Amino acid sequence: MPLRRPATNGLARTINYPPAEALAWAHRRRGPVVRLAAGSRRFAYLLGPEANRFVFANDDLFRVREAFAGLVPVDGPTSLIVSDGADHRRRRRLVQPAMHHRRVGGYLRIMADNADAAVGGWASGKRIDAYLAFRAAIRRSTLRSLFGPRLALAADELAADLQPLLDLVDHLPDVITLHRRLRTPLWRRAAAARARVDARIHAEIGRARAHGTDADEHVLAELVHGRTGDGTGLSDDEVRDQMVTLIAAGYETTSAAMAWTIYTLGTHPEARARARREVTIVLGDRPPEPEDLKRLPYLQAAVSEALRLYPPAVLSARHAAADFELAGQHIRAGTTVLYSPYFTHRSEQVYPGARDFRPERWLTADDEPRRPPPHEYLPFGGGAHRCIGSTMATTELCVMLARLLARHDYRIPPQRLSATGFAAMRPRHGLLIDIA
Repeated sequence: MPLRRPATNGLARTINYPPAEALAWAHRRRGPVVRLAAGSRRFAYLLGPEANRFVFANDDLFRVREAFAGLVPVDGPTSLIVSDGADHRRRRRLVQPAMHHRRVGGYLRIMADNADAAVGGWASGKRIDAYLAFRAAIRRSTLRSLFGPRLALAADELAADLQPLLDLVDHLPDVITLHRRLRTPLWRRAAAARARVDARIHAEIGRARAHGTDADEHVLAELVHGRTGDGTGLSDDEVRDQMVTLIAAGYETTSAAMAWTIYTLGTHPEARARARREVTIVLGDRPPEPEDLKRLPYLQAAVSEALRLYPPAVLSARHAAADFELAGQHIRAGTTVLYSPYFTHRSEQVYPGARDFRPERWLTADDEPRRPPPHEYLPFGGGAHRCIGSTMATTELCVMLARLLARHDYRIPPQRLSATGFAAMRPRHGLLIDIA
């Protein structure tokens, strides 16, 4: 089975992820439904925009709890990511206000300040691991924006505690189950880390319930004190799970997307120059305000195009709760169903020149944003379970990229680059840039 391999020296304009490239091979031979079996487990890959549309439109046919059971060691059993039905709707209603675009607009200064802190010491000729630098900046920004300064001051310690958990869930679900059953060193390190994370988070929840929250602890206040129409709120364990989900997913996926955005602009000098000119004309050296983002159409298009080529989740999953048919294929209840943003985004039938970086595809002739159907562009999933933090993630990418381009130009030096991670596709060995 021929697969495109990442460059071993020099640079590839578009980095491929070999396990996901196999989906294109399977689609050419079997069509939009590819069924597999492993022992008693059944899998069905639903490939392409019409398959995506079917999944998003038929939420009642699926459950996510079984599909994402491997995330429970990090996110917890009541996280939005593993919630279904009425529980999912109730928890989502309580988290949603903090992710509204008007609320996210209030986080822009925090995002810009953390970007400036990351890039402020960079000088011409210096070589930087941009992935690691912005991973730390986005982590601090996420904590400060959503949960206030107390947790932000502990960002590095919290990250160190979360890392063994993230290392665990970077494996496929069946492998995680095997680690748990065998109580391997990886599992034991993750369990100890989970205890430390829980102690820190529950201490914050207890403080908020006993003494109230400060004015800048927006999300913590809403999670602890929020009520639905029937007057019910979240338990301490539910608050803990939503907090950890927002923290871990917030910086893990966004920092991966930031690295790929820097890479794509770095390997396309004309696009990078156009984005820098736009930032200079609109902002000069000042941080963006909410109303400025609409005046940066090319920058936003570059972010959208990077998310198309490098969607945070290569695959997403559902558990079939009932039998169904798609494209003449019968899928039985109990099957693990997978759909792929990566496959859809790199399909020539959906995006001509799909492996080329073309920010212009997201702009009309008048430089107005072009908005594709949700089943064709799905970097944050879709349907009832679409990522609740998508607005915050894209805003943070635009703000931090604007600050980088306002402060520095850069080049991508020769290096070995490859992609890894199904849940948060990222550069395996980081991303080196040279400051011009």
